[in-house]
Amino acid sequence: MTKKVFGLILVAALIAIAVTSMVKKNVDQEDSFDDEQRGVDLVGVAANEGLNKGEQAPDFELTTLAGEPIRLSELQGKKVILNFWATWCPPCKAEMPHMQNFYEDYAEAENVEIVAVNLTSGDREASVEEFVKDYGLTFPIPMDVEGEVGQKFQAVTIPTSYIIDTNGLIQHKIVGPMDETMIQDFVSNIK
Repeated sequence: MTKKVFGLILVAALIAIAVTSMVKKNVDQEDSFDDEQRGVDLVGVAANEGLNKGEQAPDFELTTLAGEPIRLSELQGKKVILNFWATWCPPCKAEMPHMQNFYEDYAEAENVEIVAVNLTSGDREASVEEFVKDYGLTFPIPMDVEGEVGQKFQAVTIPTSYIIDTNGLIQHKIVGPMDETMIQDFVSNIK
């Protein structure tokens, strides 16, 4: 095994351990939350950063991998899972099948749209296309080429997701991967 490959594996393992540790810490903290705050809800942390629970989600327009424009404000009336990810991110790879399963099984019935913003500044479009094909993703994949939307939503650690209600208000911020049960819980508890 070459030193470069070993180094990449080591970095990926360290990132996975760090994300797992953060998620575990946040899950451990949830025992102190009341029923309305159950889950890995970090909007309270984001309060100091300008993205508060109950505030209007910042609007943006990006072009999807399919070449279609998508504007967050045009999704008002639907619940939105706004996810930030990259193809090289191991926790993102773990999360994507859960999001796709949820999208296929519940999105229509729950009035939900998943918008998975690829932080393209670190990805080549061909890599994103291959990733989408390999994972069979059917929800919109906007391309944040300049990283401006990711910055606006403070998506420093990926994956980072926001759960936005039908009025366009932020209800939850989740740092780290979600599974299908978490997604269902977050979505079912908002209007």
